Amino acid sequence: MKKTFYLFNPGQMERKDNTLKFTPYSIDDDGTEHPLQPRYLPVEDISEFYCFGALKASSSLFNFLGQKDICMHFFDYYENYTGSFMPRDSLLSGKMLLAQTAAYQNKKKRLAIAQKFIDGAAYNMVRNLMYYNRRGKDLEVVINAINDLSKDLSQTTSVEELMGIEGQIRKLYYDAFNLILNNFEMGERSKQPPRNEVNALISFGNMMCYSQCLRAIHQTQLNPTISYLHTPGERRYSLCLDISEIFKPIIVDRVIFRVLNRKEIQEKHFEKKINRCLLNEAGKKIFVRAIEDKLEETFQHKSLGRKVSFRHLIKLECYKLAKHLLGIEEYKPFKTYW
Repeated sequence: MKKTFYLFNPGQMERKDNTLKFTPYSIDDDGTEHPLQPRYLPVEDISEFYCFGALKASSSLFNFLGQKDICMHFFDYYENYTGSFMPRDSLLSGKMLLAQTAAYQNKKKRLAIAQKFIDGAAYNMVRNLMYYNRRGKDLEVVINAINDLSKDLSQTTSVEELMGIEGQIRKLYYDAFNLILNNFEMGERSKQPPRNEVNALISFGNMMCYSQCLRAIHQTQLNPTISYLHTPGERRYSLCLDISEIFKPIIVDRVIFRVLNRKEIQEKHFEKKINRCLLNEAGKKIFVRAIEDKLEETFQHKSLGRKVSFRHLIKLECYKLAKHLLGIEEYKPFKTYW
């Protein structure tokens, strides 16, 4: 099975015969770079890279990555997702593109798909809350409030109205984090930049989920720029935002609850400055490992009758959406059953 590689250190990557050579750098206070021991990576073992440090590379490297169907996701110093190098689309389909576009242009069809995304997301949020409610966290009031709002999703008449209800659901859900987490507080949701530890983990984890959805979409015939819940815009893969709504609660949020409540990540793993809180390098490595473990975790899929990983589950969601758009089978969002 191919693996995801994470590059935390600045360095240079180049092709070396049929392998990739990565030479990390240590950097002095005056900016002087000192090459460290290089690492050789067989391309057959690599699915994608997450690049968190400055990377020196040439066009020949990206030509090689494209040939080997290896993508690379980039994050800036503040842990914001900045973009991806994606290999050439080998699964492009004019029929699918037309079907995606037609569904977006039809207000009724677009709204119906958008409603399903939020319905799945809200359901998975409630399942998280129910898990902790059974463990004495007293979340019954929040669960009931979200369920009441969820009943109104199918009655919305516009995407804007739908997003308004989604915002109310999300606020209730995030407020419940203060009851779920033992030693940290959620506070108000803050994104750019995150202002405390929990917000830092949410933002970082959501961006990782977003890039996983992008990779999954790229492996299907779907076009990532045509979306239904989020409005398509210039230079962004908005369909990834749509699909990630379903998986953020069951992948990102569950990992956050675990690493904080088990004290795998503590205050020492964050770097705090005025109005900003970010994971430090040690914290990133712990959190990335936890997310990766979650993506590789398998469970018995009810419909398929076999075990699948959460990483593969995202791709299955893309296939379901594609079948819906082509009129083969009605799309039903994944709803966790544990």
